[in-house]
Amino acid sequence: MRILPKPIAFQWDQGNIYKNLNKHSVTTQEAEEVFVGEPFLIIEDAKHSTNIEQRFHGLGHTKTKRKLFVVFTIRDKKIRIISVRDMKRKERQLYEEFEENS
Repeated sequence: MRILPKPIAFQWDQGNIYKNLNKHSVTTQEAEEVFVGEPFLIIEDAKHSTNIEQRFHGLGHTKTKRKLFVVFTIRDKKIRIISVRDMKRKERQLYEEFEENS
């Protein structure tokens, strides 16, 4: 099942841009980079998904190898990033295992 739209396009909420930058020091450019880097691991966020909108967790890295955890949804065939931050230790371990087996 393909989750990400082709071509990849992004839709940003101004509040989320500032929240991610101020709280987590992640720029929009860095957040978008994880979607094109390999590997990129996507996990459904069943707890926060609804009948109207599915949410996903993504684990990936930027061009500078910064490992990020991103929460996103797909709206109007665009990726809408809700939150992005550095990976926590367990997430980093999961991602590194996935990287090794890819």
